[in-house]
This record gives sequence, structure tokens and C-alpha cells, in this order.
Amino acid sequence: ARYENISRTRPDNDDKIIPLPTRNPQTVDADAERAQRKLEAEIEKFSNGKPEIAQGLAAIAEADSNFTPKSFIEGAKSAYEMIVTAYASGDRKTLKMLLDKEVFDSFEAAIAEREAAGQTVDFTFVGLSNIEFTEVELDKRNAIVTLRIDAEVVSITRDAAGEVVEGTPGQVVAIADEWTFMRNTRSRDPNWKLVATNDLE
Repeated sequence: ARYENISRTRPDNDDKIIPLPTRNPQTVDADAERAQRKLEAEIEKFSNGKPEIAQGLAAIAEADSNFTPKSFIEGAKSAYEMIVTAYASGDRKTLKMLLDKEVFDSFEAAIAEREAAGQTVDFTFVGLSNIEFTEVELDKRNAIVTLRIDAEVVSITRDAAGEVVEGTPGQVVAIADEWTFMRNTRSRDPNWKLVATNDLE
């Protein structure tokens, strides 16, 4: 529909204006129906047979037209890698952007403690072996999504002298976390914030 006011001249420049075709309502309806079917298929796939998760995903999608389970999972994968890497390197700026204040404060305190002890972390994010929804709800206008995230990393903590105090160089370690993200569905800010973390070990 946004192209309906655009027109073009013929190549032979005979000054006849040919308007580009506009989309008729039937096409728009068909597109909406296709998008709805795609959304329903995604909800079925990502809810892993759990009706309460499917209901939560559907409720959030209804409140936020930009939300789809697949795009959320893709975004969460990127956020997870950014956050664990930023935490290891002490990148407070990135963390502040992605974390709720309470979570940021706890991460920041741990970073400050590490720095005060003269410790540094050599960190490599290897990849995710699994990521799935464990709880999903729409609480008034707030969308709250909890994920189980299984990742593989190499993490070595060294003291001020460079000696290893935690981890084994070159060893890939499996870690399991439960992270909760939240977003006000009526907010103009499209970003989700990490509001809680829990180690599953």
C-alpha cells in the first residue's frame, strides 16, 4: 500500500504516467492469513507440547504484533552471547544496555570484586547446544519470558600474576542457565531486558 502514490514514466518518454499496481484488500487479507498460520505453526513448534507455553506465546503475539517465537529465540541467542562475553570482559556499557537495573547491579558488583582482586577472565563462547521456552506469560502489559539455555564455553580466570585460579585452558565446559526477559508490550523501546538469572547445576 505504501507504493500506491509512486508512478513512473515509460522508457520512451512519451509522458504517459503508468501508476504501479496497488495491492487489493484480498491480497492484504491473504498475507495476514499466511502470517497468522506461520505464527500458529511457530507457537506449536516452540511450545514443545506444553499448552501453558503456547497460550503465553499467543497472548504476547496478540499484544505485540512484532513478536514471534522464532525471532525472539534468535534475539535471545544473540543477547546471551553478548551478555556472557561482556560479563567476562567487564564491559559495563553493554551490560547496562541489556540488563534490568537489579541484575546489572549484581553483575557489576561481581565484576568490581574481580577487578579489585586483580583477576582477569579469558573467555570464549563456543556455542549453544539448546535453548527453549520454560515459562511464558503476559502480565497486564508486561511480557515475561523464561528460557532454559545450555551453552558451551571456555572460561579461564587468572590472578594478577597470570596464574590460573579457575578453569582449565582449552577445556570446553557445558553450562546451563535459566534466564528471564521482560518487556512492556506498549513501550516504544523494542528491546527486552534480562530481569533474572538462575544457574541450573
